[in-house]
Parts: sequence; C-alpha cells; structure tokens
Amino acid sequence: MQSLQEKASQWSGVKQEDAFAIDNTNLFQKLGLQTFVNLSTNFYNRVYDDEEEWFRSIFASSKKEDAIQNQYEFFVQRMGGPPLYSRRKGHPALIGRHRPFPVTHQAAERWLHHMLLALDSTPDIDVDSKVKMINFFRHTAFFLVAGDELKNQNLQFQCKHGIQQTPAP
Repeated sequence: MQSLQEKASQWSGVKQEDAFAIDNTNLFQKLGLQTFVNLSTNFYNRVYDDEEEWFRSIFASSKKEDAIQNQYEFFVQRMGGPPLYSRRKGHPALIGRHRPFPVTHQAAERWLHHMLLALDSTPDIDVDSKVKMINFFRHTAFFLVAGDELKNQNLQFQCKHGIQQTPAP
C-alpha cells in the first residue's frame, strides 16, 4: 500500500526531495514576514473572487481575513520562521484541519492555479524560492487529496460494516 507521501508524489509529479527542498533554505529569513502576508493576501483575493462557485463554496465558512492570517502564519512557521500558527491554533495537522472540505484533484488544481498566480504577482519572491515553494505547494496539495481519499475510504468502510463514528470530545 502506498503512503500518503508516495501518493502525493505520484499525483503531483513532484519528488519528495524536491517538495521538501524548502527545508534546505530558511525562506522566512530570505523573504521576510511581509512577503508571506502579501502572498497569502494575493492568493485569497483570487480565491474569494474565483468565477467557479463550487470552488468559492469551499471557503465560504471562513472569513477572508482569518484565512489570510492562518495561511501566512503556517507558511512562516513551515518555511523557517517563528511558530506563529502553532502558538495561536496548535499543531497544523493539515489533513485533520482540511477534513471538513472536499479536497479533490480538481480542487487541488484550482488551488494551485491561484497560488501560482499569487506567486507570480508577489514581486519579492525570487525564482529559486518560487520553485521551491511551488514544489512544496503542489506536493502538499496532493498530500491533502490523498488524506481526503483515505477519509472517504474509512467512511465507506464504516458504513459498510455498520460502524458509527464517535464524536470527538
């Protein structure tokens, strides 16, 4: 059985070593906090204005300002900066935090479309950093797709076997 990371590599076309090349450079030190704020703002402005209702609906339960903050704090933390996200929200637990949303191949590709445009419109990001970030984002998007697929398989198994999921405390 393939691991979620292996599926993410297969589906994204990004090898794990390329996806995690962000760990070889402290992108937070290199780019600074404001660059991540700008990237996240550019991204979510595009997402909330997306012409596809099915895609916008994924984000409908979140305020744009909160989504921007969650994203830039996660990026800062993941790319070498202080643990802003964890201090405020706890462990990132990406699959768990995205569990309520339909994280499909189509949604991942749409997310990536907006992220590529946001990266291109954030002038403080140099080409090398952009390549590292694109590889990380692409791999991570499909890691979440793999996690969503696993969630759906577990739900099907539970339904088939009459197992009721116990609510979290």
